[in-house]
Amino acid sequence: MQNLQTEKTLYDQDFFLWTEDVVSKLKKQDFEHLDLENLIEEIESLGKSQQKEIKSRLRVLLSHLLKRMYVDIPDCFDGWENTIKTQRSDIEDELQDMPSLKRFWNDFFTWAWRKALFDVRLEYEKKGFHFPDEWPFGHDIDTLLSTDFWKLL
Repeated sequence: MQNLQTEKTLYDQDFFLWTEDVVSKLKKQDFEHLDLENLIEEIESLGKSQQKEIKSRLRVLLSHLLKRMYVDIPDCFDGWENTIKTQRSDIEDELQDMPSLKRFWNDFFTWAWRKALFDVRLEYEKKGFHFPDEWPFGHDIDTLLSTDFWKLL
């Protein structure tokens, strides 16, 4: 128990040193002296971080898709399209690295749509631009990552 207290203190005092210590103990298979409580917490947070990354990128993607589709400011089209390409590529990379996250796609979309719609309405409705309450197209992964929706309007 004394060693566990030392580990928790190390975790609180120097996170990087704690990670090195954990890796060393794992390599030595010294499971008895691992700070399991903090190790479990850190691994759980990694999964949540990856979910947050996809949600954030999807929010940006949807915001820029909405702007490109409904905000008639041609000088901004190239910038919005570049952001759309970047977000699509990054989302695709994340999902390729972690395909199990695809099972959360509908939840990610629902959250990101609500946030993106709020963002663009806040910025552009006072300038006379309007946005639909519901996403007017399919929102499956392949569709969102490949369709130039502004060409369909």
